[in-house]
Amino acid sequence: MDRFLLMHCYVRAVETGSFSAVARELSTGQPNISRNIAALEQHLGTRLLHRSTRKLTPTPEGERYYAEVRRVLDAAEEADANARGEGKPGGLLRVSCSTLLGREHLLPHIGALLGRYPSIELDLQLSDRYIDLVEGGVDLAIRIGTLEDSALRARRIGMSERVCVASNAYLARRAAPQTPADLHQHNCIVYTLMNSGISWRFREGEVPVHGSFRSNTLDGVYRAVMDGLGIGYGPQWMFEREILDGSVKMLMAEHYPPAVPINIIYSTHRLLPRRAVVFMDFIAEVFGRDPTMQEGALARLSERLTKTNNKKKRLANQ
Repeated sequence: MDRFLLMHCYVRAVETGSFSAVARELSTGQPNISRNIAALEQHLGTRLLHRSTRKLTPTPEGERYYAEVRRVLDAAEEADANARGEGKPGGLLRVSCSTLLGREHLLPHIGALLGRYPSIELDLQLSDRYIDLVEGGVDLAIRIGTLEDSALRARRIGMSERVCVASNAYLARRAAPQTPADLHQHNCIVYTLMNSGISWRFREGEVPVHGSFRSNTLDGVYRAVMDGLGIGYGPQWMFEREILDGSVKMLMAEHYPPAVPINIIYSTHRLLPRRAVVFMDFIAEVFGRDPTMQEGALARLSERLTKTNNKKKRLANQ
């Protein structure tokens, strides 16, 4: 009996919720996976999974066994990698990140990361949809917002502040809102994957919004704002260049909510391999050098904007 094979089958069955998915990963048949799990349960003398036609659910004993075996498999994988690479971080690392954050602040640095650690194979998955780390087989995820899942751990790498903006074209047609309550009279561009749904957070609380255009990506929100379709709401770094060059205007700045953390998150059930640790260290260093990703970015932006506007006024009066 290959104990490691049986344990691997069980761990991935828990993570994917499907014998068929594990069978596809291992290029074998679903009956073989079912037999392996049954053999493991017989060896342990306890039931690990509740089976139904819809999904697999670990029993209480199965949950404890999963957490312990996951660490064993991770430790074995790390030992193999260390032996092959003489202690150098290497192997496959799966990382999830939102599309715009990944494109603007992560992808420009991947070449330097892989140049420093050539034995690492990086699988970067850019998507704005929520991904379950365990079920998706993802090692790390970079997310904006407060961590609420107790099964995850987080390393803070930055802070993100939100702004409410509109283009000059939109403001030429409509008077700018003075308070968040005024937004119900405006066409608001809704990001459908925002945690707060169709409400925007301000210092005073959440305000329901509506509009003629919705998007499940921040790219879509950005494009709609720039095209003058309506008022947008999103991370300050998403609009910083456009605010400074005057193509969009910040609205109701005194009502903005507090900054939220940018975290690298990972499962408490996983033993972090060295490749994951060095990735986190590298990205924390990158974000730490970027003032737009740190607390106080909005105040610094406002100062720069004031200086720019004052300079324009002086030039106009000469």
